[in-house]
Amino acid sequence: MALSPELQALQKRLGHPFSNPRLLERALTHRSFTADHNERLEFLGDSVLNLAVSGLLFEKLDRLPEGDLSRVRANLVKQDTLFELANTLGVSQCLRLGDGEKRSGGQKRPSILADALEAIIGAVYLDAGFEVAAALVRQLYSGVELSAQMSAMGKDPKTELQEWLQARKMKLPVYRVVATLGEAHKQTFDVECTITETGRSERGIGASRRAGEQAAAAAMLQQLLSSPPSRRS
Repeated sequence: MALSPELQALQKRLGHPFSNPRLLERALTHRSFTADHNERLEFLGDSVLNLAVSGLLFEKLDRLPEGDLSRVRANLVKQDTLFELANTLGVSQCLRLGDGEKRSGGQKRPSILADALEAIIGAVYLDAGFEVAAALVRQLYSGVELSAQMSAMGKDPKTELQEWLQARKMKLPVYRVVATLGEAHKQTFDVECTITETGRSERGIGASRRAGEQAAAAAMLQQLLSSPPSRRS
């Protein structure tokens, strides 16, 4: 298939000519546009991104302990950072959105752009393998100063909850999307966070699955701090 001029230009900025151009097109397709959208690629790209960033930090910050490395990584892969990287890459002008999503400002919505960037990474992984995808991640973060000080930045609720549980030798929480609310162009995600060892559950709502998980984690943290479980819970 022939790519549009916008996608051809993006492909050049990525530094990767796709063997299967349909992967790039799908990575930039929002669910409001068609059923063949980018959410599965986003799921894959999220894992590739985390592994590639982990390798980068392991190499660059060789004296930083595991907990601090996790916090630096959390800051590098959070929505705000991915949104900035997507803007630098010029992703917004290449998005394929439904008419309703376009009218509501979807081309500038941080969650949509961050998800699209993860989907692009997933698409590169499928097209050429992990090494090429990891090289793209390194390129994307080449202008970001990596330092130990990044670990001192505010932790997100999911990270805080994970560390709280790990400090008490408890299993990590389980997140589940309970419901997807609203029309396709303006959805919100109702997410449940469950601590299996205590049977406690809390829910949170956000404009993306990730935001819903963060809201649910924040609610769970508040519950645990106000009413800590007994050792036998």
